[in-house]
Amino acid sequence: MELTAVIPEGGPGVSSTPARIATPGNERASSATAVPVPELPGSVEELAAAAAIRLGWHGVVLPEMVLMGRKVVVVADLLPDAHAERVCVGAGPEADRTTVSTWVWPEMEGRVPPAAVKIMGVLAVARHWRTALASAVPFARYGNAAVVLPSSVAFTHDYLTNCLPRVRRYGVSVLVADDEADLSIDVSGRNEYVPVEDTATTRWVNELVYERVLATAS
Repeated sequence: MELTAVIPEGGPGVSSTPARIATPGNERASSATAVPVPELPGSVEELAAAAAIRLGWHGVVLPEMVLMGRKVVVVADLLPDAHAERVCVGAGPEADRTTVSTWVWPEMEGRVPPAAVKIMGVLAVARHWRTALASAVPFARYGNAAVVLPSSVAFTHDYLTNCLPRVRRYGVSVLVADDEADLSIDVSGRNEYVPVEDTATTRWVNELVYERVLATAS
């Protein structure tokens, strides 16, 4: 394969930047080097657990799961009385979305099992703020949502001009983790438990979380 040396414009000796080696068909080699995305200083589970403590979210920090197509970590609290009632009548977690969608019909009132978990908040842990927000924002309309990012992200112009206005608009909290995995709150979003009106979506999500809580506890 023939290799071609890419020389800066103006000829040799004009710039101290070393020449890059480009291969035919790889035009990207001559473009400016992209800014690397920082690595997370710990595992998703470790950072999520630390974030839940920092935010004061009490409950079980579940393993990362996919909800509504987003990778998130849910912090939930099992409701003992409701869980006991469901055990008595044999009403385990119902993961079928079509079935759960019927539970909010007016004619089903009093005939469906009670919600057995209280979702304290939803966390998204990611290396880039756009990825984190894409995962967390859909849940902000239903309750508390937060993102965990590497601390170096908070010093970028992109974060200051594009991320901060969005998290403030949606009420999402932002926590940043330094190289030692110590977390601090950079933006305080909405952080209080607000009862959520039962909808087909919220009941279905509650059932999936209920299922995961029981699986984690077993």
